[in-house]
Amino acid sequence: MGNEPCVRKATISIVRLDSRIKTALDETRLLILGSQVLFGFLLESVFQNGFEMLSPCSQNLAGGALALMVLSIGCLIAPSMQHRIVEAGQSTPRLERATTAMAALGLLPLIASLGLGLFIVFERVFGPATGAAVGAASIALAGFFWFGIEWLIGVRRRQTMADEFAATPLSTKVEQMLTEARVIIPGCQALLGFQLIAMLTHAFDELPPNAKIMHAAGLCAVIIAMVFLMTPAALHRQSFGGNDSETFLRLGSAFVIAACLPLALGIAADAYVVFLKITHAVVISVAASMALLLTMLGLWYLYPIWLRGHRA
Repeated sequence: MGNEPCVRKATISIVRLDSRIKTALDETRLLILGSQVLFGFLLESVFQNGFEMLSPCSQNLAGGALALMVLSIGCLIAPSMQHRIVEAGQSTPRLERATTAMAALGLLPLIASLGLGLFIVFERVFGPATGAAVGAASIALAGFFWFGIEWLIGVRRRQTMADEFAATPLSTKVEQMLTEARVIIPGCQALLGFQLIAMLTHAFDELPPNAKIMHAAGLCAVIIAMVFLMTPAALHRQSFGGNDSETFLRLGSAFVIAACLPLALGIAADAYVVFLKITHAVVISVAASMALLLTMLGLWYLYPIWLRGHRA
């Protein structure tokens, strides 16, 4: 009886940590949903008739904005991969801190990319001065609401020691794994929609054969990623009747982890096509796509694997 209050306090702490992790994943999903529209626009813009009418500066800025969006999406997906690879679905304070840090890092290139995107479209219609003013205003507005308010509030909570060693229930692990699949899939949606539409444009017909092959390969890679990400939900409903089990958790986690590899390849392939359309230089396009691919693989696989080995 004397230990009962301590037990109750620890139980409350466990529930709070699992709930905070789920909330953090939902917030990351919300950020990616907001990012996918801009990501899709930047991918598709180079195939629009008006793109050739942009100034060389704006065309190059479109490539820079796309690279920033890939970096943002890479940061926002990274916590889900750390949860699967490093923590094996366990809720930990380290994962919560990593999710918070990666969300902040992902917002920084998103803010810059938003400003560049608005500059490009307003510069074409209203001139460079208006484009610069609108782009700078959007950066200031987003920066204030996403970071300035946080600085003004200045509230930080403390971690409790009970969080460090709390076991996450199986049902919570399954719920978080399915949430992580929903976090990643918007990137596939934005990319797949662009890839399908681009192949029906006149600008795509003018691409060199190697770029068309690269685009087709990227399309196939993204379809594979999409199938992998949808498989856990299908398995949970059809094979397991909606019931949670360790077998389903292992299978679902494996599909979520595997899906990010073809997704990274698909993004890199179309980054090559976009940069080739902008620069008309194969060397620059290969360098840009490889740099983005290595960044994504580093965030999604190499760093989590290193972190897991380091902790072990």
